Amino acid sequence: MRSFVPTPLALVVAVLVGIGFGSADQYLGSLVTPGGWTQTLSLLSAPWLVLPFALGCGQIRARQAATIGLVVTMTALLGYFVMIMGPLEGGQWNLSLHEARGVLSSNELNIFGGLVTGPLYGFLGQRWRTRRAWMSAVLVAGALCLEPFALTAAGRTLDGRSSTVWTLEVVAGMATAIYFALAGLVYRRRRARLTAQS
Repeated sequence: MRSFVPTPLALVVAVLVGIGFGSADQYLGSLVTPGGWTQTLSLLSAPWLVLPFALGCGQIRARQAATIGLVVTMTALLGYFVMIMGPLEGGQWNLSLHEARGVLSSNELNIFGGLVTGPLYGFLGQRWRTRRAWMSAVLVAGALCLEPFALTAAGRTLDGRSSTVWTLEVVAGMATAIYFALAGLVYRRRRARLTAQS
């Protein structure tokens, strides 16, 4: 039976990247900037899906990619929560159970969502790396391109948020889609050539 556990180095990288990402995301949200671009950037959901996908791309085996996706997502949430309770956010670093319970209960949807999307997008990253799976490309590029529209459709207003950040997210999604389309085409042509030669 193949192991679910990635290499120790991959796990260390996932933990460090996750904590750094979550901490940076929360810190950006605490900054006051003209146009509110840092708060808008902090509120984006798509980067939380791209993160496990990117680390999943570093794995050959699907189970290990899913594990890496879960680890990086959960440690990103940990970094995010620790920043909320720390002095940069007005906390005192007295990590009491009461305060931790409050932070966790107010973020249940984020935690449960991460338990699903972390392994899923880690797996999609592995599928992209090993097979150039089109579904992986669609779900990653779609998350970037469609987030503003999905929020509007769900009745969540974009008022007060930086339109520049939303525009850049959609542009990044379109650029990602173009990359995926070209890389997938090159991969399929190469495979067809190798199959024809054998």
